[in-house]
This record gives sequence, C-alpha cells and structure tokens, in this order.
Amino acid sequence: MIEAWVGLECTVNRVGDRYLDQVDRTGHSGRVDDIDRIAALGVGRLRYPLLWERVAPNGLHAPQWHRTDAHLDRMRALGLAPIAGLMHHGSGPSYTQLLDPLFPEHLAKYAEAAATRYPWIDAWTPVNEPMVTARFSGLYGHWYPHHRDDRSFVRMVMHQARASVLSMQAVRRVNPTAEYVHTEDGGTVFSTPVLGYQADFENARRDVFLDLLYGKVGPQHPMWTYLMTHGASEAEIGWLAERQVTPDVIGIDYYATSDRFLDDRRAYHPAEAFGGNGTHQYADVAAVHGMPGWQIGFNSALRRNFTRYRTPVALTEVHLGCTREEQLRWLHAAWKGAQLAESQGVDVRAVTTWSLFGAFDWDALVTRETGSYEPGAFDVRCIPPRKTAIADAVYSLTSTGCMTHPVLSQPGWWEGTASRVLPSMQRPRHKRLLIFGARGTLGSALVRRCEQRGLGHLALSRAEVDIREPIEVRRAIAACRPWAVINAAGFVDVDAAEHDVEACVRTNTLGAEYMADACVRSGAKMLTFSTDLVFDGRQGTPYVESDVTFPLSAYGRSKQIAEDAVFACLPDALVVRTSAFFGPWDDSNFVTGVMGLLSRRCEVRAGAQMISPTYVPALVDAALDLIIDGESGIWHLSNRGAYSWYELARLIAERAGLNPELIELCTPDRLGWVAARPPYSVLGSERGAIMPTVEESLDAYLISRRVGSA
Repeated sequence: MIEAWVGLECTVNRVGDRYLDQVDRTGHSGRVDDIDRIAALGVGRLRYPLLWERVAPNGLHAPQWHRTDAHLDRMRALGLAPIAGLMHHGSGPSYTQLLDPLFPEHLAKYAEAAATRYPWIDAWTPVNEPMVTARFSGLYGHWYPHHRDDRSFVRMVMHQARASVLSMQAVRRVNPTAEYVHTEDGGTVFSTPVLGYQADFENARRDVFLDLLYGKVGPQHPMWTYLMTHGASEAEIGWLAERQVTPDVIGIDYYATSDRFLDDRRAYHPAEAFGGNGTHQYADVAAVHGMPGWQIGFNSALRRNFTRYRTPVALTEVHLGCTREEQLRWLHAAWKGAQLAESQGVDVRAVTTWSLFGAFDWDALVTRETGSYEPGAFDVRCIPPRKTAIADAVYSLTSTGCMTHPVLSQPGWWEGTASRVLPSMQRPRHKRLLIFGARGTLGSALVRRCEQRGLGHLALSRAEVDIREPIEVRRAIAACRPWAVINAAGFVDVDAAEHDVEACVRTNTLGAEYMADACVRSGAKMLTFSTDLVFDGRQGTPYVESDVTFPLSAYGRSKQIAEDAVFACLPDALVVRTSAFFGPWDDSNFVTGVMGLLSRRCEVRAGAQMISPTYVPALVDAALDLIIDGESGIWHLSNRGAYSWYELARLIAERAGLNPELIELCTPDRLGWVAARPPYSVLGSERGAIMPTVEESLDAYLISRRVGSA
C-alpha cells in the first residue's frame, strides 16, 4: 500500500561565501512544535534535514547538535520516523567542497557521528539529488564552487557517489539495518529528431549516478567515454561497483518543469531558452510548455526507475509553486500516478508532499534572497504557521487514501486549456464558486482571476440577481449549488451613503445576510468583504482583526452590521476586511487617477488620512486561497505599509517617474468629502501577513499597465 510521506524544503546551498539556509528562512529551526503539526497529519515518514553544514559548520570537534536534538527527540517521542538527509544541494561546510579529494571521507565521518548521535534513525539520504547539485555547481555555475565545465561536473558526480557509499557504510556500522533512500530528479529529456542524440546523452547522464552504484557502468555504457574523457578513472568506477551499496528505495523528485524539450526550431521560443552543444543551436524549454502531446510523467518516471533497477521506488518530492488549487491538483496527480504505477506491478512505497513549510527564493534558484515565498502545507507568514488545504489533503491521504476538494474536478494548467474556456454556466454543479457582483471592481477582478486560475465559477450581476431580494438570492444559490459563495456586490459610494442610508443598508447589510442564510440552507461556504471604515481611527496603530469597531459613517455602519449578521447566521463564514483599492484592470481607482492627472501635468489633491492601499490582484488571490483553505472568521487583507493619500500620491509619482510637485495636501472639505473618515484606518493582521508590501504591489501595477499598453 502506498504511504503518504512528507518533507520540508531544507536546501542549504552556498553562493560565493554565503550560505542560503531554507530551514532558517522558513523559521522551522526555531519551532520544535512544528513536529507536532507534522505528526498530526498522520504521515508515515518525514524527510528531515540533519544537514552537515548546519550541525558541523566549524568541524566535528565542535558539533552543534543542539540545532537538531530537540526536533529529533520530539519526533522520536511522537513515533514520527525520519529519513535523515545529510546534504541537500550543498557543497559541505566551509572547510571542504564538492571538488575536494577528501570530500567523501569528510561526509562519511559526519554520517557516522550523526548515526552515533541518533542510532534509532533507520533511514538515511546521504546526498540529495547529487546529479542536480553537480549540474548547478559544476556545469551551470549557479552554486559554489561556481564551475562551468564537464571535468568539474564529472568530479562532483564521482565524489558524491563515493561519499554516498562511504556514508551508508558508516551509518550501517552503527545501525546495520539502516535503509538507504536515494533521491534524484526524475525528469526526461525529449527532442525533435535532429536533436535525438543530445536527448539520449542527457537521459544517459541523468541515470549515471545510479548506474555507477549498481555497477552498470562499463566500456559499453553510453556515458563511459564521456566519463573517461573528463577525468573519471576505471579504478574509482570499479570501486563503486565492488561495494554494491545500492539504495533500498529510489526516490523520484518530479516537478512540472522536470521534463525538458530540445527544439532546433528556435523561432518558436524566447531567446532566454537558447543554447547549444557546439554542433547544433537549439532551445531548451520545459516540455509542458513546448512539446506537442506532452503528458505528465509521475507514472512513467516510477515505472522507468523500477524497471531499470528493480528497487522499490517512491515519489520523494511533490510540490508546485503555484496557486492553491493547482498545488492540490499537482498532489492529486502524483497520487494517481503512483496508484497507476502500482497497478502495473511497480513497487511504489510512498508519495511525499514536499515543502511542508513552503520555500523561499526558488524563483532565483536560491542564488540570492528575493523574498519570494511559496506556501506549502503550512504558511509561515502566519504565527503560528497556518494550515492550508495541502495539509488537509495530506491528512485525507493518510486517513482515507484519497483526496477530495471541489477544485479537483477541473484539470491542472499542465493538462491544457480546452476545459477552461467553456462557458461558466456549463460547469458541473457543486464544483463552482458563485460570485455576486460580477460587474464591479472586485467582482470583475474575481472573475478574471478565476478564469486565469482555472476555478469553475458562475458570476452574476445586479441585473441578473437583485441581492436586496431574499427570494432571488435563495433561488440563485439553490440553482447553482456552489461549494462557496463570494459576495463582491455592494453599495460602494461612501459619501452617497450619507444621503441614502436605506439603499446602502439594503445592499451591504441585508444582501450579505440573505446570502448567509441561503448558504446555511445549501451547505455552501461564504466569503464576503468588509472595510477598514468600521474603525474610528483613534487608535493610531494598525488595526487587527480583534480590535473593537466603531464606524464613523453610514457606509462603515452598514458593513459592521453586515459582519455581525453574517456570523450570527453562518459562524464559519469568511469575512475579509480591506482598504482603498487600486489595480490595473479598471480606471476608477486613486492610483490610476493620480497617474492620469500627473501624466497630463494636472494638479492632484490628496488628503492626510492614513490608509492601507490594497492591490486588487493580490487581494483577490489571497482571498481565493483562504476560501480554498477553508478559512473562516475575520481576516484583514491589505498591502503591508501605511500611507496617507498624499504620501501615496507622491510614491506613485516617484515610482512612475512623474512630477510630485503637482501634488497638493488638502483638508477633507477641499476634497469634497461628505462622510466622516477615520484619520487613521491602517489595517494590520494578527492572523498573518500574507499580502505583499505597498511598494511591491505598486511596482507590479506599473509593470502590468506597461504590458497592457504595449
């Protein structure tokens, strides 16, 4: 039976003289209670970093076991079995590196020390993805020691192979029954006919590490000449074959871009994909993007490795840096692929959900700190880390052997776009979102992102459903039978609400209450939006979700009463409070207005009230992720940062290269405001800072506008 394993992204790689440590970046190193979170998922095994660079940065004479003792002790107490990793894309501590002739012996000494410290650990990975590490460090120059030649690559391969053998021998001197779990990227290289020889070479290169361990490399092997030409010796190849230290489990790490496609027709591809081998020039692209007829390769990678080595296999990294529904679909595809392989006679041991606490900076191949974060089963931007739908999926796999979520009814982006262009009315019932307020700024943004993300939805405008009429709301929800309802409709004119309080209340308060009541009847989840104007502004520090509300305007009161009414009816509803919108998809926002006026050299008037500007694309994505995760209660979603309208206008001018001297600081009466606004309505969050900064979003806005106008 296939088990559900998990692992946390734990790369410790070196760039120049700097080490980039994912365990520190995600904060896991300081949270022993993470082990309890993991154990609660019910998993069988945890790939865990017992990394050389972290424990013995200054040598084994001064080990820092305190960095791992508490976590591993807690694992043992909870019965959570680790697969201990000794190196994860690293080159070792500063006193060695992958080209050091003594590197293998150094790692083996550390392995024996680790096994002696933790003799109860029964599964080990001496070197994670050695071929990937050798390519990134020896061929491509991304990681230390930043070489770009075949000879360095071959030497790194040979050193890591010897290190793996010596390390497992050392571990087994302490624990003779310890298992060797080897991990490697499982991608395949495809090509046009002209480049078939290059694809054959790269596929043979992919397998050479395991071929060395299994004694398959001899004069007839397709990589023999390459290895001999670039510095390998018959003696060291023979030494590996004689030892026969082969894996007990071959772990396959398979990503959406693992499969590659080499295409000599470069005109079909962007220039950044161009490369060559001295004979032909070609584009090297992810097969999912460039190869006609490509299909996902979980099943084929498992079958290929099991057939070649007759050793049990597992998927040891399953992760997708994407939106939440696509992460769920990727994990689901991996589980289905493993089940299919098992039905075909493959000995599949496990599927491993990777990056439990997310990952940082892989958009730059962890060569620098970009701040880019991909959540996993837990989101570490929240304190404590917040469970996502991935965690629920893992628990479902461990307890029932299957995954269930409405978003799984639609294909992942890697499966093509045909099903995504069907009219939303054709989506199956129970598998859609129902969006009220389809024509407004927020509603239209939700529709746009649902279409882009492949989320089935039905979007209704005011002309189609009057949310002020309970029977119309009830009929719409009963007809659609959605898994979640999103209320993006509303009376949004803050000043007009002072003159037409009844209309504002009927839309903002009663409309939301009618939706909540209908959701109770249908069993649907509900997401509705509220405002920073529920606060009076006297606090002077960012308002968090538990702060007391005291609205100053009719609009603010309508939203506060709506919050109470929704929770009274539907306690597990999700209410998102947000602030002043801006975005690239409409012209009715402050940022677009300021840019337009400044571009025409016109004066801009702006007030001193402090706000949290909110980038609509980021707001919509965060809100969709939260409803997919099954979150409830009040969440504050606005960009991180506090600006007055005046300061925001000047920031816009600065970022856009426009003249800030045209911006005038004005009092509310000069701005024509009727409704009272709080002098300070900046939103903070005690639940998690999951939105980008104002500056990051403003830059994204400017890029989007430039692209849109190109």
